[in-house]
Amino acid sequence: MPELWSTGWVAPLAVLVALALDRALGEPPARWHPVVWIGHCLSFMGRRVAPPAGTTRANAARALAGGALAWCLGAALVVLVAQALVWAMSGWPWWIQALAAGVLLKPLLAWRMLRDEVSAVEDALGGSLAAGRARLAWLVSREVGAMDATQVRESAIESLAENLNDSVVAPLFWFAIAGLPGAALYRFANTADAMWGYRGERNGRDWTWAGKWAARADDVLSWLPARLTGALLGLLGAAPRWRTLAAQARRTPSPNSGWPMAAMALALDVRLAKPGVYELHGAGRSPQAADTAQALRLAGRVVAALTICALLWAALAWREVP
Repeated sequence: MPELWSTGWVAPLAVLVALALDRALGEPPARWHPVVWIGHCLSFMGRRVAPPAGTTRANAARALAGGALAWCLGAALVVLVAQALVWAMSGWPWWIQALAAGVLLKPLLAWRMLRDEVSAVEDALGGSLAAGRARLAWLVSREVGAMDATQVRESAIESLAENLNDSVVAPLFWFAIAGLPGAALYRFANTADAMWGYRGERNGRDWTWAGKWAARADDVLSWLPARLTGALLGLLGAAPRWRTLAAQARRTPSPNSGWPMAAMALALDVRLAKPGVYELHGAGRSPQAADTAQALRLAGRVVAALTICALLWAALAWREVP
């Protein structure tokens, strides 16, 4: 691993610390949250690279170049800060390194918040359709005003599956590959895609070209983790074989989000759809409240499997110590 950890088991122990902190405490306050800081930075840059809505296509090349340059500068800053923190920790005792790295990794993943938000949608939907729609609006960016109860539940389960990758599996994957800078870079890319990766107008600005680089960068960094998430959901949920999963995943316009969503649909034997865009496992039944609970349990199994992997990683690293 391209980090200056004093021993090989610091990184897996940091993963365990981060998952334990997430379970016990959830998200840090917004003023101390690095992803919130990244969001502020992206918002500042976005106002300068995305042209006002209605601008002619003559500005397309300028918007594309500006968005790419701003993304690269932001990504470089995030990676440099993360690497500087790693260098600062390199001389510390291994157990302090593990604790500090776990504290720094925790804000880059968010399982407890995701679980609680999806549960809140189901609880609100049990009260009224209007309450369910209002709570779902906290979780997704799509229009919720015309959704019926089935669509609200489908959207919540889809968001759970997709964000299981974006908020848990992918940050840990890149931490395992490239340490804290890798996890930080992924979180920056995923946040940039969420804020910039739109086709068309949003908040009075045209992101068709300004956000294209951010969208493609997130596609690249999410490619392997999304398939890993789909494989874990399929394995732990006893979903059909890989070929069936792959065929369903390709029904979505995204090269990545279809994998965890299709795996969830197949494992639960439910239909998940976004009207006019895609339909996953169309032969499945409409999801019910019990299916949301089952989806949360299945996602929890994936997090538990990742915890076991971190324990095995730590054990193997321990055995290699002379």
